[in-house]
Amino acid sequence: MIAPDLDDLRRIAEDTRDAFPAPFAGLAAEVRLVVSDWPDDDLLDEMEIESAYELTGLYDGVALTERDPSQPEPPSTVHLFRRPILDEWAERGDVTFAALAAHVTVHEFAHHFGWSDADIARIDEWWT
Repeated sequence: MIAPDLDDLRRIAEDTRDAFPAPFAGLAAEVRLVVSDWPDDDLLDEMEIESAYELTGLYDGVALTERDPSQPEPPSTVHLFRRPILDEWAERGDVTFAALAAHVTVHEFAHHFGWSDADIARIDEWWT
């Protein structure tokens, strides 16, 4: 079996974002998606994470629920890290790569929207 590549992960993440229900779909489209093999060392140091395998995704931005409408915010970004996702997928053995990648994507967008567990559960069955 050939491991999914960066393009596969990007497609899964974009499909997941595109499937969000209204009104989240339009707001999610404003968030940049960045797909990399690994988080960089500076990020890991900043977050005090020892192993790159511990970080499958990251939201970089201010949650919509915390924004001041009178202050412009830079664009938010969801980062997905393929190799840590692949490692978790191989360890789990009970889900497809697409399901795990979609789960990580939803989790990172949850930070953007300031979603509760109930909000997440409406989109991602793993939270129920």
